[in-house]
Amino acid sequence: MPKRGKNYKTAVAGYDKQTLFDAKEAFEILDKFPKAKFDETVEAHIKLGVDSRHADQQVRGAIVLPHGTGKSKKVLVFAKGEKAKEAEAAGADYVGADELAKKIQTENWFDFDVVVATPDMMGVVGRLGKVLGPKGLMPNPKSGTVTMDVTRALAEIKAGKVEYRLDKTNIIHTPIGKASFGPEKLMDNFNALMEAVVKAKPAAAKGQYLRSVTISATMSPGVKLNPMKLG
Repeated sequence: MPKRGKNYKTAVAGYDKQTLFDAKEAFEILDKFPKAKFDETVEAHIKLGVDSRHADQQVRGAIVLPHGTGKSKKVLVFAKGEKAKEAEAAGADYVGADELAKKIQTENWFDFDVVVATPDMMGVVGRLGKVLGPKGLMPNPKSGTVTMDVTRALAEIKAGKVEYRLDKTNIIHTPIGKASFGPEKLMDNFNALMEAVVKAKPAAAKGQYLRSVTISATMSPGVKLNPMKLG
């Protein structure tokens, strides 16, 4: 068991960890927890009744949160020619092609949060699959990061676009803002995410889709929500 700090123990003592709360109550409880010395990230953890090993049960996508994430993201764009100029004009932090791919491969360089690529660059980007994939940085058409419309992609990412995808245990972990947002804004962001996840339910999914939903801040315990009230 990891050693827990005083704030964590105080938070746990203030509510029943086993109770399933409705969303409004859950965010109010989270807001009352003792605060860390930094602005904590709040995440939603959503366990789904699917098997991500099957291609027809994948759940993946992206959504622009109504109030953003509270974090400015560095964006790397793989593009050439006019599309490279467009990316620079749209505010990309890094723009390039083979030279950036080489930098990632040889220097273990990852000073960026999101990767966008035009379709013609996927030959170059594909070679980086083994290093970008495990970090969740591989561009993907479903999340809008493989596109010719780099201006729109950059605008959405800078506005607070988040990706959601299943991990190997069929759980989605997605940031929905900062603790300083307060319960109402966090709940708006959470509702937008849940709506997208419910819409993305695969046709092959059987039985209860939303198995469990928990929210937590960086240093806080998790607060469980009643999944039956969210679908």
